[in-house]
Amino acid sequence: MTRGVFHLLHHEHQARYDKMFPYLWAYAILLVLAGFVLDNPANILRGLYTIITTEDALITDYVLVAGPGAALVNSAIVTAISICLLYASRDTLNGMTLVEMGLMSGFSLFGKNFLNIWPILAGTWLYTRVRRQRLAGNIGIGLMATALAPIVSYIALDNGWGGPVEGVLVGIAIGFIMPPLATYTYRIQNGMNLYNVGFACGLVALVCVPLMASLGADPTTHYRWARGYELPFGLMLGVLCVLLIVGGLFFAQKPVWASWAGYRRLLQTSGRAPSDYLRMFGPAPVCINIGVNGLIGMAFLLATGGDLNGPTVGGILTIMGFSAFGKHAFNILPVMAGVALGSVVMDWSLTDSAVQLACLFCTTLAPVAGYFGWGYGVLAGFLHSSVVLYTGSPVAGMNLYNNGFSGGLIAIVLYPTIMAIARHRKPVLQEEDYFDQLEGDRPVMPPEPKKLKEEE
Repeated sequence: MTRGVFHLLHHEHQARYDKMFPYLWAYAILLVLAGFVLDNPANILRGLYTIITTEDALITDYVLVAGPGAALVNSAIVTAISICLLYASRDTLNGMTLVEMGLMSGFSLFGKNFLNIWPILAGTWLYTRVRRQRLAGNIGIGLMATALAPIVSYIALDNGWGGPVEGVLVGIAIGFIMPPLATYTYRIQNGMNLYNVGFACGLVALVCVPLMASLGADPTTHYRWARGYELPFGLMLGVLCVLLIVGGLFFAQKPVWASWAGYRRLLQTSGRAPSDYLRMFGPAPVCINIGVNGLIGMAFLLATGGDLNGPTVGGILTIMGFSAFGKHAFNILPVMAGVALGSVVMDWSLTDSAVQLACLFCTTLAPVAGYFGWGYGVLAGFLHSSVVLYTGSPVAGMNLYNNGFSGGLIAIVLYPTIMAIARHRKPVLQEEDYFDQLEGDRPVMPPEPKKLKEEE
């Protein structure tokens, strides 16, 4: 009887989050409309063909190779595919769902397309069949594992080695091994690197690329980088962020003061993974957080002389997605400041394409700042700004989540070092997620610092 009541309540809570689907579809439609505003249908069709027949190694800006309209429509198609897969698998929607939308739509502007993601997704589905697991528990990893889609494109397009069949088989193999690998790498990073799957993908790429080279392939890193799109992309991103903030404050069926109070409580968290802000605080504070972080990312980029194009817009969309799962203004700014500090003493500039991406994706280490303090966050960003410039070369740009791989390396080194040296500065926030999935899908507030001190 008790078990039946639990399942009934669980389904009721799950149905509440299913209300997210119309908003996810609205986001995909906005991407399509934006694409057709920036280009005409004929150019978009030609651009989509160019996208699926182009090698996608990092950095391949679809805005440059196919035009802004085609890049945005490709992003919309990939986003729509992701929504359909989440719905078909009956995956429980939560903060990680918004992360997946940010990643899939963002990286579809420079590396993922509506064809090269399918073999990896098929591999994840095959893994669930062999292991007799629910696809719902693994579809998220499958979606994020498409960071290795450039490997599929490289082999399938026969760039010196392979062909379509080999590309599909390699993609299936990648999708098959990613769920257990991502589960393992999640544990060794201590929740300090939010791009866990990116770290796992980096390990797989370190194996795949040398094997490909030994078999006759010669993958090379590309730097296709568009410039001059600051006005259209800036306007679109700015309007989207403002709408999210206004919606969170005034249209979330909550008093304005309650929405703002929730956002202020969100800012007090460390962001250490897993931190599902949607379930911890509800949709209103999360919408505000997404909008604010999007504006911060765009302002930081433009203030340092950066460009708005496929890769950088993808980076901003990634920050916005992770604003539902660990990132907020107080823990991303110190890490971004660390990258800026690196530009003062290092032999590179903030305007370099790879560094511009590092300025945005360095926020994978936001939990370091939130957990240990802003000083350590600056240190993490400072180290990341240099490490990430070299981690892409051994894998020839085949891992789109290169910053996740670099962030994982830094997290593995920094966490035990800081704990050994400054353990007395360990913050009062509890280490585990504030939300326990087995207890039902309801917002849970962080513990009060005073109460925790009394318990200690």
